[in-house]
Amino acid sequence: MKKTFNIIAKSVAMLLVAFNLNACLEKLPGDYILEEDAMKTFNDAEQTLTGIYSSFMSGALYSGYLTLCPDIQSDLVYAIDGYSNTLGNHWLWKIYSTNSEIESIYASLYSVIGKCNFFLDQVEKVRSTLTDDTQIKYLDYYTGEVYCARALAYSELVKCFCKAYDPATAENEQGIVIRSKYFEKEPVKRASLKESYEFILSDLAKAQELLEDENDYYNSAFFTKAASHAINARVALYMQDWEEAVAQSSKVIDNEYGGFELATTSMYSGGMTYLDYLWNYDSSFEVIWKIGYTQTSYGYPTGSVFLNFTNDYTYYYPDYVPAQWVLNLYGSGDARYNAYFANLQTGYSHQLQWPLLVKYYGNQDLVAVYVYHTNMPKPLRLAEQYLIRAEANCRKGDFVKASDDLSTLRRSRYTSGGAISVNENNWLQTISDERVRELYMEGFRLHDLKRWNMGFERTPQANSLAEGSTMKVEAGDPLFVWPIPKHEIEAPGSEITGNESNK
Repeated sequence: MKKTFNIIAKSVAMLLVAFNLNACLEKLPGDYILEEDAMKTFNDAEQTLTGIYSSFMSGALYSGYLTLCPDIQSDLVYAIDGYSNTLGNHWLWKIYSTNSEIESIYASLYSVIGKCNFFLDQVEKVRSTLTDDTQIKYLDYYTGEVYCARALAYSELVKCFCKAYDPATAENEQGIVIRSKYFEKEPVKRASLKESYEFILSDLAKAQELLEDENDYYNSAFFTKAASHAINARVALYMQDWEEAVAQSSKVIDNEYGGFELATTSMYSGGMTYLDYLWNYDSSFEVIWKIGYTQTSYGYPTGSVFLNFTNDYTYYYPDYVPAQWVLNLYGSGDARYNAYFANLQTGYSHQLQWPLLVKYYGNQDLVAVYVYHTNMPKPLRLAEQYLIRAEANCRKGDFVKASDDLSTLRRSRYTSGGAISVNENNWLQTISDERVRELYMEGFRLHDLKRWNMGFERTPQANSLAEGSTMKVEAGDPLFVWPIPKHEIEAPGSEITGNESNK
């Protein structure tokens, strides 16, 4: 069953096509699919699922804004003198409800949700026409993938556009607009934060019921049961449900089917370690789910703002360079430093030479066909699951288990050593530092600061842009929660209320 499913899954991957539906809560007439043209056959269902996966390639999502904006807004990078102003509003904390990046992220996530709702609205009708048991089994599995995709999209919406979850107040805090139907009208108003998270958990529970452990496999470009547990672990951590965070992350870490292993500093081939290969070729035993690219179908060049080598093919013209405090976090023997950064000459008049981010230099198979700075996003990695379980165990007061998980992760990244211990006095700073080292520029930092109720301060570093390099952001600043796009609030029939950052 597993081998057969993988063959079909790979065939579906070759059919990746863009749906190109506009992502508004209220569809434009040209976007609406008439019921008589809806999903009717098993092949239609496969094509619809393919469209859902294609939508994750959007430059507004993991290959672009959704990953870059939160970390550029935080304390991880500095805009360099001479930069192109790309994503400058986030660097400067000039984040408004009319910002194109905010609008695009919001719209693209709801586009994914709309396509999922389209599938789910029609899947029972398709199932009623099938007589082949194998097709029925695959359709159920596809349905599980769709529930997983919808849960992930909603989880990103609450992460970006809602306050951090507090069990004591979540029932009275604003969540997101929950749309569960495609063809039926639903109220255009925000649910509570508690209701929003409960909806996500409900989708994940449905996904886990339909997906099968035996189809878990590493380096997957398709949602698996392991992926649903990985999302569930992240959501549980964000909900401060420490027991569930440990339970769900353990289902991934201890998975018997997927073959998941942390990328290590052992040599793989061609002078590359397994850790190098993870970023040079976007392939690893530790990848739970990635967005699959081909040489003719790929997303936004994530690394362009950190390198811009293609300006003249001689020098680098980065918009943003790593903060010195981040570089200082990596100790001797930590192989992540050389995997993530390289000391390179910039082409600006000031000729700054700096450790630039090469984590997203580009998938080497794409570089071979002159596609630069483009990597397959890897939103779900085993490393994050170790960090989730370690943090949750710290919250529970089990510092021995937390230390074991942190040491396991660090030993895989160090050429030698790496063991570390945490206690009740240092655990939060240790977890924070390790999440920066491991997840640097993968889109987590802003939300981590928000949920930990922390602020940050920038002070100028070499050749950093004067504007924005001196900044102090207090914990709880309204712009930790992005504004709801203005056009969604003002749309006819909308009952959506904005965030404090909308004012």
